[in-house]
Amino acid sequence: MGTRNTRIDGRPADKLSVVFTVRVIEGGEQGFLEAYDQLRESVARTPGHIVERLGAPLDDSREWVITSEWQTAEHFFAWQQSEEHRALVAPLRQWVDSTQSLRFRVVKETEGVAS
Repeated sequence: MGTRNTRIDGRPADKLSVVFTVRVIEGGEQGFLEAYDQLRESVARTPGHIVERLGAPLDDSREWVITSEWQTAEHFFAWQQSEEHRALVAPLRQWVDSTQSLRFRVVKETEGVAS
């Protein structure tokens, strides 16, 4: 079991999970993936970033899911509001016709045993 992050005031800091769904335009999968790769490399170097995942649809819905986890909400919002973030997501927009974003603090976490 891992240790919890601590805020500056000494209280435990909840990790933040972000779920971002995007509907990729028909035929835009390759362009979307290329633009996403640029964003992925940048976010991996961002302070407070823990993990990023991209999920492809199993059906023909064109709904992709990007999930990320951050040490704190402050880390995520600092990155999201940066000029670098705005520049990186701009190319993604041409490949997407709808989006939805959910953000939530992690209050419980269960880790499985790898087989």
